[in-house]
Amino acid sequence: MIHSIAYYLILGKPLIVYMGLLTFSSLLFTAFISVSNVKFNYHVIPFKWHPRVAAVTITLALIHATLGIGSYFF
Repeated sequence: MIHSIAYYLILGKPLIVYMGLLTFSSLLFTAFISVSNVKFNYHVIPFKWHPRVAAVTITLALIHATLGIGSYFF
């Protein structure tokens, strides 16, 4: 079941590839919020959004890991 979800093709690529790209993009965005506010004093996005985006990143990473590991064991 998880294998069929993880390897569901979207535009010729499996869903797990898109989840990985989305997770990595979210990780970079989380880092951008922190670095831009702390190091460069550039407050386009308020720092209060950093923990929220980090929670989204962790959630995406857990889903990505579940699809990746689950496709081999279940």
